[in-house]
Amino acid sequence: MAAKKTLPVLYVVTPCYNEEKVLPLTYPLFLKKVKELIKAKMVSPESKVLFVNDGSKDETWDIITKIAKENKEIEGICLSRNRGHQNAVLAGLMEAKERCDITVSIDCDGQDDIDAIDEMIRRYAEGYEVVYGVRSKRDTDTFFKRFTAESFYKLLHMMGAEIVFNHADYRLVSSRVLNEFESFREVNLFLRGMFPLVGFKSTTVAYERQERMAGESHYPLSKMLALAFDGITSLSIKPIRIITGIGVIVAIISFAGVIYSIASFFAGRTVPGWTSMTCILCFVSGIQLISLGIIGEYVGKTYLETKQRPRYIISERTYKE
Repeated sequence: MAAKKTLPVLYVVTPCYNEEKVLPLTYPLFLKKVKELIKAKMVSPESKVLFVNDGSKDETWDIITKIAKENKEIEGICLSRNRGHQNAVLAGLMEAKERCDITVSIDCDGQDDIDAIDEMIRRYAEGYEVVYGVRSKRDTDTFFKRFTAESFYKLLHMMGAEIVFNHADYRLVSSRVLNEFESFREVNLFLRGMFPLVGFKSTTVAYERQERMAGESHYPLSKMLALAFDGITSLSIKPIRIITGIGVIVAIISFAGVIYSIASFFAGRTVPGWTSMTCILCFVSGIQLISLGIIGEYVGKTYLETKQRPRYIISERTYKE
């Protein structure tokens, strides 16, 4: 007689930072979705929504503790200080992995289509350990944001990083994958580029992203650029090789210039040239400073990694460990 197949325990991991305006609007949607999945016998009745408070300065944690008391399907953890979106997602995943079979990480702003979770779970049932949520189109984005986002994915691919095009941090990951992912000890996190490195059978699910329900985005251009640079320097050493190549080219040009200058001197064709000298000095100095900056970024990241400081600290939970 075949063994009865048990339903997977699902944890929906949702990072929150200063989300007091949007959380009252979106938490009922997450709660409803989990209940629907339980009723449809797609997941176990032990499934939960896990909110991760990333050191919010507003009433976010108070809201989480309140709704956790009112609903057995909701739990929350609070980080001791703001650690950033990637660390908050990681904290939720690591907290949930021993208590579930699958996790789905999703932002709490209501922009990601929550109904895509159904298809993700079906894909998991087919044998996929990681299911990436991929945006089917970017109609809600401005031209600038759409252009820079797509250029970022293409740039990462050119730099040799394994990354799923138009995927952010909306994904299903099995506890089996998370157990292996725990051995990745990087301090500089770029999760969307790290999960493909773990391997295992994966696929994608397309969805449409909506406008934010309330509040303001916590990912302005400066943070997006910082995340992009972290992604490149955390996943690839190609920038170092590029500046090495530039250095070789500049050295060859400079050597040719030296030979030309010596030949001109002996031919008696030398004329004092302030402009040409200034241009050459500015060009070479600029290349040197950019090169030093990129190398310094890698050295700085190595310095942070060697400290092995904790990536997050959980100060409170709405449940007992």
